[in-house]
Amino acid sequence: MDYEIAGIVVALLLWAAWAVSTERRHRQLEELGRLPPGPRPWPVVGNMFQLAGSTSAPHRSFAELAGKHGAVMTLRLGSMTTVVVSSDEAARAMFKQHDAVLAGRKIYESMKGDVANEGSLITAQYGPQWRTLRRLCTAEFFAAAPLDAMRGVRARCIRQMLQCVRDSAGAEADVGRFFFVMAFNLIGNLMFSKDVLNSGSERGAKFFYHTGKTMEFAAKPNMADYFPVLRWADPQRIRRRTQFHVKRAFDVAGEFLRERMSEREELDEEEKKKDYLDVLLEYRGDGVEGPAVFSSTIINVIVFEMFTAGTDTTTSTLEWAMAELLHNPNALQKVQTELRTVIGTGEEVQEEKLEELPYLKAVIKETLRLHPPLPFLVPHKAMESCKLLGFHIPKETQILVNAWAIGRDPKKWKDPHEFKPERFMDPNTAPDYKGHHYEFIPFGSGRRMCPALPLAARVLPLALGSVLHSFDWVLGGGVKAAEMDMSERMGITLRKAVPLRAIPIPYSK
Repeated sequence: MDYEIAGIVVALLLWAAWAVSTERRHRQLEELGRLPPGPRPWPVVGNMFQLAGSTSAPHRSFAELAGKHGAVMTLRLGSMTTVVVSSDEAARAMFKQHDAVLAGRKIYESMKGDVANEGSLITAQYGPQWRTLRRLCTAEFFAAAPLDAMRGVRARCIRQMLQCVRDSAGAEADVGRFFFVMAFNLIGNLMFSKDVLNSGSERGAKFFYHTGKTMEFAAKPNMADYFPVLRWADPQRIRRRTQFHVKRAFDVAGEFLRERMSEREELDEEEKKKDYLDVLLEYRGDGVEGPAVFSSTIINVIVFEMFTAGTDTTTSTLEWAMAELLHNPNALQKVQTELRTVIGTGEEVQEEKLEELPYLKAVIKETLRLHPPLPFLVPHKAMESCKLLGFHIPKETQILVNAWAIGRDPKKWKDPHEFKPERFMDPNTAPDYKGHHYEFIPFGSGRRMCPALPLAARVLPLALGSVLHSFDWVLGGGVKAAEMDMSERMGITLRKAVPLRAIPIPYSK
């Protein structure tokens, strides 16, 4: 025990010496005008105490600091040097001039496990294998032809969601739950050609539970990310807890995989399913850029990420859209009038009709502007040193793009904090979210832009339009629109601090 204590003391002393040395170097760089400006860091802890209390809304705190220190700002979070980008000009320079060198990923301790980041599209470093996976996703998963082929699946999942809402009619309900189950089953059908969540699926319930717990623990602030000496101890047990649930989710995904491989052996070529899992199983590469075949580990990682990334972001956006509409009754009336004029009573909202519903699509865009699912996008990392707008960005620096702040910049948006879908109604002047208008980048931009944008562009208006067309909605508990709690909480995505509860009332003309 004495040796262990002595070892810890020595480690702490060595780390303190390293931290003081790093602090001196940081100050020297600042004095030379090389690093972007920022609040003066304290020794060892950096700016962490200055940001204390901002864990529920760091995007807001960082936006306020950017107003004082500039759109490209340096923060020291323990030993982690972080540069925060908070304007469209800085984002444009980052994604157009330095996209490749800043395409690395900062991997947090919670996601460092036995399977590492093999097969990950989200956290894998930019390189040959990542490029192979990205090409596969864009060509086989999210291209127009495969998305069109799965149109009936999306319609069925929406239909099932509407039935769940109908079963809750007249009673106060958790609105986000409807969207979450719909999104989870949609991904399940795209991956496995089956509803993962249903009353008889114990396996699906286990997968749902473990992916949910993974997102819960991975979202917690972890001191081991900021102080390297703590990594081996994992004092908050975040990595251990996260990886426990990751492994359990992988076990369930592995069962689906083995079941499919067994089925494929017994089926003729014409009888085989053609879902995303089949695409992964049938993949054959040249082995030069990326693997020749995908291992079961890579397939499990892809499956896991599809569920975690696809469900939470979809749920967050749709819940915020409903909350903003209930908070702004005039906008709610306008979008429902449009829906019920274009789509007849008793008919379904279909994807082919979405182009005839410009206000509905504007509601989605305005929601994404005010409430981007990932307010900092996914953290980038400088793979090499570079200069951004004249500032030196050292290798290994974490880069956070504050999409939340950029979407509310008063220099670019009139009445930036108000919900006004009308600002997106003119297709000739309104920005889109495809990564080329840097004042509006809820899905990111450049090489690491979200590959599922084409799917989201279909699902989000379809799901929102369907529940607004078929039901009127009343806030629960007698809450008035102006009194709604619109505060946020930070997790994997930016969610409402108080889940939206409302009463669905079937619409009949």
